[in-house]
Amino acid sequence: MTITRIETGPRMSEAVIHGDTVYLAGQVGEGDSVTAQTRFALDEIDRLLALAGSSKAHILRATIWLADMADFAEMNAVWDGWIADVAAPARATGEARLATADYKVEIIITAARA
Repeated sequence: MTITRIETGPRMSEAVIHGDTVYLAGQVGEGDSVTAQTRFALDEIDRLLALAGSSKAHILRATIWLADMADFAEMNAVWDGWIADVAAPARATGEARLATADYKVEIIITAARA
């Protein structure tokens, strides 16, 4: 089975397609707030899924890491608006120390190809 890599750099690919499954690297955001970072990450997810021939309607699973679980409601406010027009995927959310202190949220997606 063919493996296709999208936006490959020296350390990782932003997306990998294997068969009819799309795996996205963890997407982090820009901005000072959880709201801004979540919006940015979801915009990147939309962009990468489109490049891979998929969309948020085909997301199978989402894993969301927050630097602080106190930000859960703020992240969910953005997530809920983004996912409102499609069936919600399986999802897990937890707290973790992210790659830099500036990151407040990281979202990892697995999706089916459209």
